Amino acid sequence: MPSDAKPNLTPKLRFPEFRDKPGWNDGATSDIAVVLQGYGFPEKHQGRRTGELPFYKVSDISRTLDLGSHYIDEAAHYIDQQTLKELKAKTIPEGTTIFAKIGEALRLNKRVITTKPCVIDNNTAGVKAIEGKATDLFLYYLWLTVSLEDHAGGVVPAVNKSAIESIPVLYPSSPEQQKIASCLSTLDELIGAENQKLDALQSHKKGLMQQIFPREGETLPRLRFPEFQNAPEWEDKTLSDACRMQAGKFVAASDIKEQPADGLFPCYGGNGLRGYTQTYTHEGRYPLIGRQGALCGNVKLGGGKFHATEHALVATAQQGVDESWLYYVLDFLNLNRFATGQAQPGLSVDVLEKIPVAIPKEKNEQERIATCLSSLDDLITAQGDKVEALKTHKKGLMQGLFPSTAEEEA
Repeated sequence: MPSDAKPNLTPKLRFPEFRDKPGWNDGATSDIAVVLQGYGFPEKHQGRRTGELPFYKVSDISRTLDLGSHYIDEAAHYIDQQTLKELKAKTIPEGTTIFAKIGEALRLNKRVITTKPCVIDNNTAGVKAIEGKATDLFLYYLWLTVSLEDHAGGVVPAVNKSAIESIPVLYPSSPEQQKIASCLSTLDELIGAENQKLDALQSHKKGLMQQIFPREGETLPRLRFPEFQNAPEWEDKTLSDACRMQAGKFVAASDIKEQPADGLFPCYGGNGLRGYTQTYTHEGRYPLIGRQGALCGNVKLGGGKFHATEHALVATAQQGVDESWLYYVLDFLNLNRFATGQAQPGLSVDVLEKIPVAIPKEKNEQERIATCLSSLDDLITAQGDKVEALKTHKKGLMQGLFPSTAEEEA
């Protein structure tokens, strides 16, 4: 540990074996890491789906994180050594933390670690730990605490190599780095395992729905509850026989509050909950269909008193149709495929009303299906809450394990 390490540069949380050790080092990125740049990727070299070297773009980083991992090992594009020479590019080594360095993607602060030699495009950059100064895994977690937007310049936010190298960082001795990285890595493994359970539940629900709802053009499901094995076949109808659909009412954006409070009601738009407002348009249980935008056709279930905006279609169950069953069958129908328009996709009531749908003649069969899927949704919600609680715990833990350069400056 350098003799000029400042004792006050310590995190709020410190492992017992390091509490009497000197404070963390006050330095810059270049003190502990090498900054690696990306390269242009001409279109003529794109499109190869397999190869020796993955060529990572910002979209690959996002896709990896969406899959619940921070280790990147697959790309949409690959190149070989000959193309590498033509591009006059150098490979990025395994263990490098890579991230977007320009545009809106920079603000998202997404980070992943490479697992093999690769190439990155010129909208990304990487930091590789200097041996003896930092470990790759510690550097990754340290980099999660860095907001590149705070160091970006230009109308379109961007950081260059020198700006990244100059970013202030605080770092401890190697043993403490390893302890922090091991702790957070173990927590990430737990989060990953719980995420896999969540994915399994969601996949199970999707598969179950494909079994308990008839396929298009059929009137019998592949899987039927025992008490309905001898019940009549489902009726071949259209969506207009199952529900009436009507758009909600306009509400000014200035009248929508972000947080719930007494006297406010949930406000649903085309993509779900938008916030809370003083007015409500409906009371009861109603499926809500997003009617505009790329996500049109998504289905939510509104309950109690709520306001539906003009971007949502409120589906009112017809007589003899259970509103919870209606919600699930609307979700099963994948309504987005009936959208029209390119720049602004949308759904019209006229089109939706003509969609074929099979309806159980007995309402208690509808209720049995809805109860089954609702119970599964409860499990999914509980598992999702568990994952979010772990992520919140990780966020708080990192705030305690890493001292802030802002606090040091203050």
